Amino acid sequence: MASLSGSTAPSKSGIHEPLDSTVLATPYQNETLLETPYLIAGAGPAGASLACFLAQHGQTGIMIVKAPGTSKEPRAHITNPAATECLRDIGLEDACLRNATSGDCMQHTRWCRSMTGEEWARIHSWGNQPQRKGEYDAASPCRHVDLPQTLFEPILVKQAVDKGWKVRFDSAFVEYERDSPDGPITSTIEDKLTGRKYKIRSKYLFGCDGAQSPVMKQIGIPLRKDPGQGLAINLLVEADLTEHLKWRTGNLHWIFTPDVEYDDWAWCCLARMVKAWNEWMLIIIPQPGFENLRIRPSNEQYLKRAREFIGDDSIDIKIRDVAKWYINEIVAERYSDGNIFCLGDAVHRHPPFNGLGSNTCVQDAYNLAWKVAYVEQGIASPSLLDSFSQERQPIGEGIIRRANQGLRDHMPVYEALGVLPEDLEERKRQHGELSAPSEAGRQRRKNLQEAIAYTEHEFGAVGQEMNQWYDSDAIYDNDEKEARPPPPEDKVLTYQITTYPGSRCPHAWVNSRIPAEPRSTIDLAGHKAFCLLTGPGGEKWKQAAREACKSLGAPINAYSIGWMQDWEDVYGDWARRREVEEDGCVLLRPDRTVCWRSMGMRDDCNAVILRVMKAVLGRSD
Repeated sequence: MASLSGSTAPSKSGIHEPLDSTVLATPYQNETLLETPYLIAGAGPAGASLACFLAQHGQTGIMIVKAPGTSKEPRAHITNPAATECLRDIGLEDACLRNATSGDCMQHTRWCRSMTGEEWARIHSWGNQPQRKGEYDAASPCRHVDLPQTLFEPILVKQAVDKGWKVRFDSAFVEYERDSPDGPITSTIEDKLTGRKYKIRSKYLFGCDGAQSPVMKQIGIPLRKDPGQGLAINLLVEADLTEHLKWRTGNLHWIFTPDVEYDDWAWCCLARMVKAWNEWMLIIIPQPGFENLRIRPSNEQYLKRAREFIGDDSIDIKIRDVAKWYINEIVAERYSDGNIFCLGDAVHRHPPFNGLGSNTCVQDAYNLAWKVAYVEQGIASPSLLDSFSQERQPIGEGIIRRANQGLRDHMPVYEALGVLPEDLEERKRQHGELSAPSEAGRQRRKNLQEAIAYTEHEFGAVGQEMNQWYDSDAIYDNDEKEARPPPPEDKVLTYQITTYPGSRCPHAWVNSRIPAEPRSTIDLAGHKAFCLLTGPGGEKWKQAAREACKSLGAPINAYSIGWMQDWEDVYGDWARRREVEEDGCVLLRPDRTVCWRSMGMRDDCNAVILRVMKAVLGRSD
């Protein structure tokens, strides 16, 4: 599937088909103002997924894109279980799996002299760790896949268009006007094909327009900036390495050449699989301390270094694209201002380590969409929208810290490999020490093994991916007799499965009494509705949910899990993970976040469910 631009869109089979001409047409000459409830600036993972999640609730609008089409650069690629669970809720998991490279191709991360040369170390990655399979199975029904942004964005955009969104490419957001924080927003848009400007009036504006977001700049939300870690260069190349990768399976390969001279801008390379095994993103990282951010290597220089990284001069290499980027550590202090919301790279900017970027974008959108829809449908108070920034900003701050720390965590690997010295002879000496049958050699080899093992905090960070706790007015924990449980000793590696309010719904397989296709508790939740899960003896909770639904107009699905109930707890996993008694209950928001629980049956179950629902929705009626 290629990028989406002009007048085509990808079909479910991956073949481009014509879009309705009204979707991509530029405004008519006499058109001065378009009106829509929602205007999304940007159609990357944040903007396009937001359109899809809003469409799930029947909410549609206009999405504008400065670029001529969907992404032509495969920037993001790791799609983790936390994000896939969101896409699963709107029926897009299968499309993503069809277009993604399978998990087998993500089996390892390697450290080597070249792609075809000698290998120094490897580590199992992205859920392929044999000793940790149970952890990943317990965490989610979904798995990591490698889905380049060039394939991911068209899936999202097509879904949005099919569900009623209007998409205009070659359309740049210029500025907005607004008389009050919740008043109508009039945005000026420039048609990049004609240079003509026109206006769109909307009730909401969503800035999903990337790291250079004009929306963010105009709002003026302060950014927390820590010193960046310098320049990086993306070199997109075609090179068929099929013959060499049979026993080197992995989507990430760190390459160092300690025994050759090289330019400071091309110290090492992280070779990232784009298509197995003939398309690669060579992420070139300069020598530590390199500060010439204006460097402009020639095509010949790029090609020479690429050949050294590949390691076999007989392999044909074609450079398809070159892009510079900066290793940032930036997060916005808040994500919203009245009826203007920013999400994705507009509010959190960081390197790709840990594979958190597009996944966080999707989860930003999933958190926000149901809240906006509920407010517009009159189910919730506008105050519910305040919880978006309260919940997602701390997550964004955490992921930019982790992503940058992921890069810093590689320093002990560099040191052990002896690749840091700028002097060639000193590099050769230090690297050669790894082969020495001496005390220094033993220590260096030990250091390398320990340093490689620690990179599991990047390549096996299921805790970082899944431990997303929310604390806001949309979480009701007033009934909890004990404080939130302390985090795991290593919260990056360990996922804390719990039903404490603010946590994600634990995954457990359930089935019917006459076994059929199993379902996850994740699949019972979501679907635009709150969800109440109880067990034997919990029938009054289900009745209370029905009464609250009638009273508030808020949809609540209610299920009992256990012996002879709506769903059988086939492996007993739900009983071990629910942390409440059989006749207790766990209440989940439409984004599958636990918003409240009761340890057992209560005499006031009707009143308490109504009280909790009103508190979460911000209603005082």
